[in-house]
Amino acid sequence: MLSIALAGKPNAGKSTFYTAATMAEVDVANYPFTTIDANRGVSHVRTECPCLERDERCGDEHCRDGKRYVPIELLDVAGLVPGAHEGKGLGNQFLDELTNADAIVNVVDASGGTNAEGEPVEIGSRDPLDDIDFVEEEMDLWLASIVDRNWEKIERQARSPGFDIDEALADMLTGFGATEYDVAASLRELDYPENPQAWTDEDREALAVEIRQRTKPIVVVANKIDVAPEENVEKLLNLDKPVIPATAQGELALRRGAEAGAIDYDPGDEEFEVVGDLPEQQRQLLSDLRETMDEYGGTGVQGALNHAVYDLLDMVTAYPVQDATHWTDAQGNVLPDAHLLPRGSTPKDLAYAVHSDIGDGYLHAVNAKTNREVADSYELEEGDVVKIVSTAK
Repeated sequence: MLSIALAGKPNAGKSTFYTAATMAEVDVANYPFTTIDANRGVSHVRTECPCLERDERCGDEHCRDGKRYVPIELLDVAGLVPGAHEGKGLGNQFLDELTNADAIVNVVDASGGTNAEGEPVEIGSRDPLDDIDFVEEEMDLWLASIVDRNWEKIERQARSPGFDIDEALADMLTGFGATEYDVAASLRELDYPENPQAWTDEDREALAVEIRQRTKPIVVVANKIDVAPEENVEKLLNLDKPVIPATAQGELALRRGAEAGAIDYDPGDEEFEVVGDLPEQQRQLLSDLRETMDEYGGTGVQGALNHAVYDLLDMVTAYPVQDATHWTDAQGNVLPDAHLLPRGSTPKDLAYAVHSDIGDGYLHAVNAKTNREVADSYELEEGDVVKIVSTAK
């Protein structure tokens, strides 16, 4: 399952974001390092279900009238403070937890109401721009330290005939999620000495930055926009990088209200409707939230996850079926499964995503929307419904 990690300094709202996105109860408090042990839960990205192209909705538990929610793993770890790569705060524990993440959501306190260590201060007294780059820098320096510690091994290997630096670096960085392709692509962007013994600290740090950018892309969440000074939000949204305005607290209120039957709301909706009796104070808070959502197009929580998966990671959603006419599995369930695959994936890649035996026995595939066989080289598109024909059952 695709894994997205929440990063940021303490008290920026990561745990509130996590709770809102997973509806799993975790400790949320107004002090640093509320989260010590990492929380792992299931969240979802939202896309249009192919059932919208049919007369009836599919009725799958992850489909709400054509809004399809595809499961991903969400990871909430301890807050990051400057110097984390040297072990400050819970830095080493935090950074180690990030190794298996496919993308990072950097949650920033847009209100400027917390200092560098995550301690509460007067709203607006800190520039949230100061909290943007240090997460990337800490990750880069941490990875550079890993490269430094293992470089002597690379130098020894370089003395052997047939040494391949791409292969050697990929072997060293496999724990960080880097493949040989990632290493080769990163090296193409750098000027570096042919002999590893001639590499400088700057060369190794440049490699770390390239590898991190390629394997751990980051989207910034400007959290607490409902209480943030307008100029803070404007500065964040004008940055030359992906920034999603959000109110994790607002999203959590809506999801809890929907669970209680008092609010009609699906995650990612740009608006909501009050359908139950609520105290006047709650109605006023919801009225304020409605204004924020009208201005920014929603709460931003679902938008941030979607941006990480569909934009940063460039994934597509494909739906394997056994019956190409009715779009069902062997039990007659319509569109029961959805798989996230990198853009450029083929039907055979989808077959392996379903099960290794299905992939090993792959014969051909049928586009269920056109009921025509597709070439093995066909690149899957968002929302494709595919019948896989395989020798495996």
